[in-house]
Amino acid sequence: MPGKISILMVSGTIDKLMAGAVITSGAVANDMEINVFFSFFGLLNLKKDNSFPQTLSYEGVPMTDQMMKVLKEKNVPSWLDMLKNAKETGNVKVYGCALMADLLGVKKDDLDPIVDDIVGVGEFVSMAEGGQILFI
Repeated sequence: MPGKISILMVSGTIDKLMAGAVITSGAVANDMEINVFFSFFGLLNLKKDNSFPQTLSYEGVPMTDQMMKVLKEKNVPSWLDMLKNAKETGNVKVYGCALMADLLGVKKDDLDPIVDDIVGVGEFVSMAEGGQILFI
């Protein structure tokens, strides 16, 4: 029986967003059920207007330009494209955090269509029951 993974995406940095998308893709390849819950800065990266800065640093040293160059040279899709592909391929649901959406004035219509719904953490935890929970 395939398993279930629930991923809490709270960081807005490229490395962590990519990690969540790669794990989601791997789980889809293994016929797993995946729930991805975006909160804090992760949620802001899902805004349609793409107004949240894409950043990456290592030990406080900015590395965004270098990493984006390498990803482009290697033809690696963006974290969002990777997540969209995983969702089209398998059993992936994407949720926004209701509390953060409320605090930040974000509505579902403000978010990329990949988002299935905005839900509270209690509902997300119920969805995660019986599976693994990863915090990224």
